Amino acid sequence: MNLGMIGLGRMGGNMARRLRRAGVPLIAYNRHIEITRTLAEETGLEAAGTLEDLVSRLSPPRILWLMLPAGEVTGSYIEQLAALLSAGDILVDGANSFYKDSVRRAESLHGRGLHFVDVGVSGGIWGLDNGYALMAGGERGAVQQVEPYLKVLAPSPEQGWLHCGPAGSGHFVKMIHNGIEYGMMQSFAEGFALLKGHEAFGLDLAQIAQMWRHGSVVRSWLLDLCAEFLRDDQDLAGIQPYVADSGEGRWTALEAVEQAVPAPVLTLSLMMRYASQGNNDYPARLLAMMRRGFGGHAVKPETGGQDG
Repeated sequence: MNLGMIGLGRMGGNMARRLRRAGVPLIAYNRHIEITRTLAEETGLEAAGTLEDLVSRLSPPRILWLMLPAGEVTGSYIEQLAALLSAGDILVDGANSFYKDSVRRAESLHGRGLHFVDVGVSGGIWGLDNGYALMAGGERGAVQQVEPYLKVLAPSPEQGWLHCGPAGSGHFVKMIHNGIEYGMMQSFAEGFALLKGHEAFGLDLAQIAQMWRHGSVVRSWLLDLCAEFLRDDQDLAGIQPYVADSGEGRWTALEAVEQAVPAPVLTLSLMMRYASQGNNDYPARLLAMMRRGFGGHAVKPETGGQDG
């Protein structure tokens, strides 16, 4: 057994389940040991109590696959593991890490005789049953050793995974993928808002979404999801209009600036997420005051009324 997984959250846990469904021997570690033990009882994987325990029970060349929050958490675990591993072992980062961090980590680990593979993972909660889209970066030899597991996690052994290029390329491709996702989501949101806003037609948004799923050029998984939840609730009155951003959208926008490549849709979709988080409140207040200043137009106080 040479595969260990670290991080059994929503994505990591389901990836471990998919590997075990295919009969892949697996040792796993999570900082909350009860999560590891519960998943071990469910799937038959082996539970490790510590990182040292995990590494000691794997046969070289070891493959340690991390599914942890990007940034300091992932970086800290990589440093801890690097001190425990032997030359020729492979660290796989499946988080949404910044691709420049992945390039740097690969270079650092290479100097210590270790290999680094960055894998962008897409599929969300549906990946367990449908498989994940996997974008891998790293040295060809290292990726080839990880390839059997990529084939299990992907929708099929032949489709849904790709060795994109050198270290950092997997996370770079995933970053751009998420930027595109932002733009697609924003486009659907604006379009359905316009459909809902034309009340004179009495449009049934659920039926429209369902119809578009068949033959339309905008058919997609995102449209499938829209059709599903609009079928149950077209008003969405109980949902707070707040959309978080994971960081990949802003990295994509910054990459567009660095390359001087115009990407207005991707950038504006990111700005709309900021607006939903309340970051447009002060600029909107200032705009209202300027409008009152030059035109004498009324402004709305926080109570919802208008001033006199």
